[in-house]
Amino acid sequence: MKKLLIANRGEIALRINRAAHELEIATVAIFSEADREALHVRAADEAFCVGPGPAARSYLNIPNIISAALISGADAVHPGYGFLAENSRFAEICADHRLVFVGPAARVIAQMGDKATAKQVMQRAGISTTPGTDVLPTLDEARAAANALGYPVMVKATAGGGGKGMREISSDAELEHAFATAQAEAEANFKDGRLYLEKLIEHPRHIEVQVLGDAHGTVLHVGERDCSVQKPSHQKLIEEAPAPLLGDRVRKKLHEMAVTAARAVNYTGVGTLEFLVRGDDVFFMEMNTRIQVEHPVTEMLYGIDLVAEQLRIASGEATTLRQKELVPRGVAIECRINAEDATSGFAPAAGTLSDVTLPGGPGIRVDSAIYAGLSIPPYYDSLLAKIIAHAPTRQAALRRMDCALAETHVGGVHTTTEACREIIGSSAFARGGVPVDFLGSVIGARD
Repeated sequence: MKKLLIANRGEIALRINRAAHELEIATVAIFSEADREALHVRAADEAFCVGPGPAARSYLNIPNIISAALISGADAVHPGYGFLAENSRFAEICADHRLVFVGPAARVIAQMGDKATAKQVMQRAGISTTPGTDVLPTLDEARAAANALGYPVMVKATAGGGGKGMREISSDAELEHAFATAQAEAEANFKDGRLYLEKLIEHPRHIEVQVLGDAHGTVLHVGERDCSVQKPSHQKLIEEAPAPLLGDRVRKKLHEMAVTAARAVNYTGVGTLEFLVRGDDVFFMEMNTRIQVEHPVTEMLYGIDLVAEQLRIASGEATTLRQKELVPRGVAIECRINAEDATSGFAPAAGTLSDVTLPGGPGIRVDSAIYAGLSIPPYYDSLLAKIIAHAPTRQAALRRMDCALAETHVGGVHTTTEACREIIGSSAFARGGVPVDFLGSVIGARD
């Protein structure tokens, strides 16, 4: 791998750029007209505009992205997360043009990136899954399925991720609107409006397991992360590892299920298995066949570089990581600083950043691509920065995170900084093991 096109934007594009440069790989950035002044554009060795602001005409514009790769002489493409990261057709097109796709094979993305198909694959591998349906083409089929499963249910986009294309439904009266809204959101974000239903598991925890596999037969896990602090849109806000108050038996079960799942599809690259956990019950929910937003939590805890591992594996190298040597040290917690107004249901808040102060110090990592004067466009995800605190104990990590958030200031737009401080300062979060509907009790109580 000599030259890498980074098919993404923002902090993840900058993160990939850094890992590539450390491995002495030249980089090519792509950008929309709205991102012309973005940091990831400045950091790359070359940059190409692939279209106007809306994602459908730029970061989802496959012909323009492939053209940029070919014109630049890139021999590989890293999709990051979101956008085309779980688009099997994009992976196929890369292969057709002799471009290495940094991720699993297209057939694996098709199997596991498609949430409904992934559940079928896991069931055949003997892994328990959340009760649900196959893809439901029509509203009438969805209504019949919802009544068969029994309300409440969750409608999900089969190509979804990041909380997009998901809606909770409590009754027949809510179904039509929720189905149409989820379908439109999925089509806009993934160009795939197919939906399916799952039985809603009430008050579970959302635990995910990081896995890694290479083309030489190695498959291993890199521990779990607790991602239960989620906004009403089901997008994660705070993640931590290891998951607190998780019994050793359940933890071991999660790790074994994740490795079994990855082996079942001959997984290569970095991926994440997501589970719902309630008591001793564990249900496979979905697999993300890409790097996660929250990957720095695992990197801090285990002292590894997951993006560099992606690049090495995509180059055909065998991973040098060994399961017995992957030992977590301390506790790591991540807070997402989004351009959102937490007092208005986490509504996106586009604008121009007037001033930016980000934290530092021992045990603090900040992944960001913002600066004073940067315009935050309305077209994309609202993530501004990720603050990660690492310390020997959970209590110390919480104190360190609170200090980091107190240092953080982003002027010009509403952000989730104070909401994150409020959450980590709550007695329930301090005890650990909160369920996925926890956030409403904290923010709601304040309102």
